[in-house]
Amino acid sequence: MQVWHFSEMAYHPAWPHLSDSYRVIVPNKFFDPKVGADLYHRYLDEWALCDELGINIMTNEHHATTTCADSVCTIPMAILARETKKVRLLALGMPIGNRNDPIRVAEEYSIIDVISRGRLDMGFVKGVPYEIAPANTNPAELVDRFWEAHDLILKAMTSHDGPFNWEGTHFQYRQVNVWPRPYQEPHPPVWTPVGSEGSAAEAASRGITIGVLNTGWNRTPAIFQAYRRKAAEAGREARPDKLAYMALIGVGNTREEGWRRADQILGYSRTSGIVAPQFSNPPGYQSAAANANVLKAGPGGPIRANRLTTRDGKPINARTLGVEDAIEAGLVFAGTPDDVFEQTRDFYNHVGGFGHLLMMGQGGLISHDDTVANLTLFSKEVLPRLSELG
Repeated sequence: MQVWHFSEMAYHPAWPHLSDSYRVIVPNKFFDPKVGADLYHRYLDEWALCDELGINIMTNEHHATTTCADSVCTIPMAILARETKKVRLLALGMPIGNRNDPIRVAEEYSIIDVISRGRLDMGFVKGVPYEIAPANTNPAELVDRFWEAHDLILKAMTSHDGPFNWEGTHFQYRQVNVWPRPYQEPHPPVWTPVGSEGSAAEAASRGITIGVLNTGWNRTPAIFQAYRRKAAEAGREARPDKLAYMALIGVGNTREEGWRRADQILGYSRTSGIVAPQFSNPPGYQSAAANANVLKAGPGGPIRANRLTTRDGKPINARTLGVEDAIEAGLVFAGTPDDVFEQTRDFYNHVGGFGHLLMMGQGGLISHDDTVANLTLFSKEVLPRLSELG
């Protein structure tokens, strides 16, 4: 199993000043560039440490938010491509449905792949609903724009005999001719995050690796099974390395220490969905059936919070989530190294296996020292045992 350390590079010093929305409408006067510089260097140091620990690196991006100050995922990825030597680099990822220039995305990913000497995995994401307003895009066109941009990027990366024209529905180009070409042939591996069976099936039909985030004990098995079923229908082998699961992980020398670290990292879950209601579900972003399910669930916060349950079906609120319920929901693996391995193994067996663990080892208010200790102890005491799975 491959493990990837993930951090959203949150600008948490702004959080005490906020209440109803941590996204979209927060004035950037709450960002102190001097404090931000220290935080960026801290997060990059933690990712660079992963090269020594044998933990791969994952970045993502969000926009106009205090919960993720990484607004361009390829910038830290480019720094880490030079600063690291061994681990793979996953950007999960790039919201290509909201970007106006897919060719620029192909260029950014290609040069990172070359600098890293072929260690890049490139992620394409549709983006959470809160990204629509900052991007000023039409949510009803998002899926079509996403897949057209995906196809154009791959064609640009794999065309080596001179320019071609592209006449699409959403994008038109003359003389597409990406320099440099990527290091990996035919192109770096492609990933996308999914949260539904339909999205998993679409990715499976194209052979794309899926990352499943925040779906927990009860929703993940059906998503993975939808991927396996569609892959088989398409004549593809649904290998475990096509499936990834994200968990918040806190490991300590004692159970109390591991839980304390996990509780701090849970600041990610408690804040990432706090957004003014007008941005949470823009018209056209979700299907009619998905909107019907939201209405049936009734009031209670962001769309995703209404779908979180423990393994026995107990509803939980992401904004007030504690460690014990988060473990029961399959969202957190925490405690001693033995605890973390056993929880990972139980989840692995429950969902039928997966080849990648996306480890949020930093989040919320956890300190740099605790993050380093968390990653180091995981690397020494848990990571070697994951080879037992499967």
